[in-house]
Amino acid sequence: MQEDLTLAIGTGRLQFHGDLAAAVGSSAVIFIAVGTPPLPSGASDTGAVAAVATAIGAALAGDRQPRLVVNKSTVPIGTGARVQELVTRAAAGGGPPPVTVVSNPEFLREGQALWDSYNPDRIVLGSDDPAALLTMEQLYAPLIKRRCRGCDISRPGPVPLIKTDLASAEMIKYAANAFLATKVSFINELALLCDRLGADITLVADGIGLDQRIGRAFLDAGIGWGGSCLPKDVSALMHTASSQGVQPRLLEAVTAVNQDQRRLVVRKLQRALPALQGRTVGLLGLTFKPGTDDLREAPALHIAAELIRLGATVKGFDPYWSRQDHWPKALASIQRCSSAMAMAQGCDALVVITEWPEFKLLDWEQLGQAMGRRVVVDGRNCLDGAALTAAGFRWQGMGHNPPAH
Repeated sequence: MQEDLTLAIGTGRLQFHGDLAAAVGSSAVIFIAVGTPPLPSGASDTGAVAAVATAIGAALAGDRQPRLVVNKSTVPIGTGARVQELVTRAAAGGGPPPVTVVSNPEFLREGQALWDSYNPDRIVLGSDDPAALLTMEQLYAPLIKRRCRGCDISRPGPVPLIKTDLASAEMIKYAANAFLATKVSFINELALLCDRLGADITLVADGIGLDQRIGRAFLDAGIGWGGSCLPKDVSALMHTASSQGVQPRLLEAVTAVNQDQRRLVVRKLQRALPALQGRTVGLLGLTFKPGTDDLREAPALHIAAELIRLGATVKGFDPYWSRQDHWPKALASIQRCSSAMAMAQGCDALVVITEWPEFKLLDWEQLGQAMGRRVVVDGRNCLDGAALTAAGFRWQGMGHNPPAH
């Protein structure tokens, strides 16, 4: 990242402005890339998008140079038309500028955004203006042809380009994230059944994932999805469906299964310990996924809150947050530990919340000696359950346990 930033700034290809009017006035293509956090109703808050669109329109009042306004933000279906209206209205005093709105949703993964930018699975462009779509295709040509610095030239052929209308492009983003959430909840529900029947969910996922119609990605059983995207986007799509008179039955079930996965971790602890009142539980990993500092909708927060409600003391070690100068407010109820070993001292159970790679390298024999009881709930199925069992741990995975009788 640093090398690419230095190169872009040094060549003048990346510039920073404190004056929006000057930046907009000197640009032929203007991207809107602001947050759309969830509202209490579940809908997306598009206030920032509206504010930026209005500011762009005001800056272009009286300007007759054709421009594209490209929305990268994840927005409800129909927002593109609203952006067009806001830009035109804000510029009305000087005559409406010749601006065309394009939807160009992003599909970046946290912790891998730069790689995903250079190597997208597809590029989606939505507009009702063929000329605008052509301009965007020309802008993305180096990426499409895999001729950019950072492009993986070993991938066959050009990057697929999808051209649609505005509404369809906006729907594609929501549909993609909703489907990924559905895959996770599906495999987690099967994992619950595997726990009862003695089947191995990882082998099941491998077996169905080799089917090209299904694919292996997002079929890792665990404690469910969180973060800044899937919860927000599933909720927003459900809100949109309801507002249009469509009951989102499938997405309601997907969300319910995901919420129950957090409670499942607590139930596994309750089966392993006589009671949670007065017990100490250590959480390995606190962010919603490895490689990020993001705690938004992190399963750790929900699990910790429930354990504390039941009378347990909760300690936590996170490879990112435990090494920072401050402990975020969101983690205030969790005792901060400087290492996994420090956390294990006196713990009755450990729970793997986030599959940070370094957790696979922990010395579990030493951890066990430090613990009061050798109980491990592997919420991400990332440990060697057989090895831990042989070392005297009561190990419980997700969809990996012997059948219940």
